[in-house]
Amino acid sequence: MATVLTNAKRIVVKVGSSLVTNQGAGLDLNALQNWARQIAALNAQGHEVVLVSSGAIAEGMQRLGWSSRPTAVHDLQAAAAVGQMGLVQAYESCFRQHELHAAQVLLTHADLSDRERYLNARATLTTLLGLRVIPVINENDTVVTDEIKFGDNDTLGALVANLIDADALIILTDQIGLFTADPRKEPTATLVSEGQAGDVALERMAGGAGSAIGRGGMLTKILAAKRAARSGAHTAIASGHERDVLLRLMQGESIGTLLVAPNLTLAARKQWLADHLQVAGKLLLDDGAASALRHGGKSLLPIGITAVQGEFKRGAVVACLAPDGHTVAHGLINYNAQEARRLAGHASGEIDSLLGYGGDHEIIHRDNLVVL
Repeated sequence: MATVLTNAKRIVVKVGSSLVTNQGAGLDLNALQNWARQIAALNAQGHEVVLVSSGAIAEGMQRLGWSSRPTAVHDLQAAAAVGQMGLVQAYESCFRQHELHAAQVLLTHADLSDRERYLNARATLTTLLGLRVIPVINENDTVVTDEIKFGDNDTLGALVANLIDADALIILTDQIGLFTADPRKEPTATLVSEGQAGDVALERMAGGAGSAIGRGGMLTKILAAKRAARSGAHTAIASGHERDVLLRLMQGESIGTLLVAPNLTLAARKQWLADHLQVAGKLLLDDGAASALRHGGKSLLPIGITAVQGEFKRGAVVACLAPDGHTVAHGLINYNAQEARRLAGHASGEIDSLLGYGGDHEIIHRDNLVVL
């Protein structure tokens, strides 16, 4: 099944901080030249490539003489602002050697949670690809806060894959791939060469934190593959230290871990709903309502809601949670938070009398709901 990558026309490549910064000791220009060379070769073969690159904060730390990653938000933002200068300059120089232009694109979750900005970002990226420009994407760490951050560039890579309907997501790291257990603790652990994206058994295998420079671990990569699969993108997780890893993967060679996407993919609008990392509120459901959403393809009725959390307006994206706390679905709610609390636990026939005016019978219509 490694050959699924050979048919991929549009690719998102994510490289981690440790691969572009020599474990934090400033930008590794040789490494950046290596990525540019391979991406240029793929471009010449007719592939469209988007690069999601970490490294801005690490480069900023090096330029500012900081030996450890700061914890204060403003310090992180300052390091990112300083580091972006070097990161973009380096990539532009590397791609220019292959007669290619690079474009810097900085994103926050707010850019993708707003439908209009989401469509604008999509249009910009597809236009750049049509012009044979290589978009270099990073989270906009200079303005990001805990409320809007993606949290790691593995997740960002998956969101970008969904945004542009990519065929494949390649996550390059300093690890060989996913093992059945932590090989540092379990000598008998073996490499998982292939699996299906979204398999919960893979999430149990993955674990641990990332490097001291980056934020991601293997679990974030497995979850990113699960997210990317919703739009049909297959994911490869491989070591960036492998010689010509991008070219070999795209030729069908089995390297690292390949997570194949199932055939069923979400429609574009429901994909946008699924990709909301932060939601305006939460609806706690009883077992019956959770099951109806998961297995019955039903709309959410007020009688199945046990509690409402958060403050939100009509039309906001909210999460629907099962009694065990797991998120069942995201949806566009037909009522504001105050109205939803008033209706929770009541039959749809009581809506008019409870609110004093007529309203939708469904809290969330199934056309505006995506099961996760």
